[in-house]
Formats: sequence, C-alpha cells, structure tokens
Amino acid sequence: MKTALRAAWVFLGLVALSACLPLATPLPPLPTDTPAASDTPTPTIVWFPPTPTHTSLPVATLPVTPTVDVRPEFGALLFSDDFSQPGQWTLGRFQAGRAAMAMNELTLAVSQPEGYLYSTRQDTSLSDFYLEITASPSICRDQDQYGLLLRLSSDVDYYRFALTCDGRTRLDRIYQGNASAPQALIYSGAVPPGAPSMSRLAVQAIGKEMHFYINGQYQFTIRDPMLPRGTIGVFARADGPDVMTVNFSDLDVYQAGNAP
Repeated sequence: MKTALRAAWVFLGLVALSACLPLATPLPPLPTDTPAASDTPTPTIVWFPPTPTHTSLPVATLPVTPTVDVRPEFGALLFSDDFSQPGQWTLGRFQAGRAAMAMNELTLAVSQPEGYLYSTRQDTSLSDFYLEITASPSICRDQDQYGLLLRLSSDVDYYRFALTCDGRTRLDRIYQGNASAPQALIYSGAVPPGAPSMSRLAVQAIGKEMHFYINGQYQFTIRDPMLPRGTIGVFARADGPDVMTVNFSDLDVYQAGNAP
C-alpha cells in the first residue's frame, strides 16, 4: 500500500515538472541541394548550324561571236566507188606487202619492216574536186601512217595527206622525187589514235588551194601550184618492224565548190 502511494506521488511530480519546462525549439530545415550559379553560362550545342545563303554573282553579258564556217562547198557528184571493181585499182603482192579488194573495201597490209605500200585508181584525172573517203586502220601503232595520194601524175609527183596512229596529221609534196612538207606534222583532236578506228577524210581542191578535213573538222589549207592535176590513191606506211593493216571504203568525188 505504501509502495503504491509512493509511485503515484512520483508520477504527479514528473507531470508538474514537465509543465514548468519551456517548449523545445524546432531544428532548422536541412539545406536543399541547389547547384551554385555559374558565372559563365554553358553554351548550347548546335549540331546543324545554318549555312549562309548563297548570293549569286552578277553575270557579265558578252556579245556572241559567230562561228567561222569552214565547211566545204561542193557541187554535183562526179562518181562513187564502192570498191567492188578490182580492175579500177592497182592490186597484188609487192615487196612491202599486199593490196587486195574484198567486201567493198580496199585493204593495204604492210608486212615489210618500215614498208611503204600504195594503190592508185586507174583512168582517173582530177584537177578541181571535192573528195571523201573512209579509212579504217585495223592494225596500227605509234607513228605508222595512212591516208590519201592526190594529183598523182607519176611515182615521183604527188601530194600525200597522212594521218598517224598517235593522233597527228600532215601533208607532204613529192615533186620530181624530192619531198617537202607544205604542212608539218601536227596533233589533231579529229584523228583517233590507235586501232581499230575509223575516219572520214575529205579534201577540197580548187586551183592551187587545197583544204583538208578529218571527220568533218577543218584541219588546214595549203597553196601550191606545182601539181595541178592527177589521179588519186591510198597508202599505208609502217614506222617500225611490225605489220600494219588499213582498209579504205566509200569513196565519193564531187565537183568543186567555192573555197571556204
């Protein structure tokens, strides 16, 4: 009984003492993890930056210069040769090789090292004319030559219009057996190098003037009165020890027109 009373008095004393103590001061809140402000702003990455707008430059307007027309003029057709009549050309086996006709082509096959082979048209004499012929080398290299003989009156008097297999052209004159070059060797973009290839050769002869064309492109003009008339022919010449072969076809000869 006494123990119970003593516990009750202790409880009442603790309650009275707690009523006299001041209330507890609340603790300040913990700081929030806010990132500190940076003095230098972080740049924004631009992955596809805009390109500057193109400004067109002013275009100068130039006067148009007319192209000089150097196309040949010619008249009526005098004759065509489809190379189907062997009797019209000198053919056979020679020391330098063989000249043959087949399948509407005249073929010069040079087999001798540095050999020179040609064939001329029989019973033909021309002074003023316009001529076209197709030349097609099938075996040809480097400085091998092929082309036309013009105004040929003998074996020692004629003009030789040559193309080379490295893309050049020239004109030689053989007069009384002496050779000269009214047109020296020049490169021409109209001459296809190598073989097989094909070119359309053309010549306009009026008096002492002769104008030369390859594949429709004007090449040069010569003025020479030494050989006014003669027949026509074709030739092939090997520059080295290897064989060469050239085919000729589709010969057309017209009356001469005005000089370009």
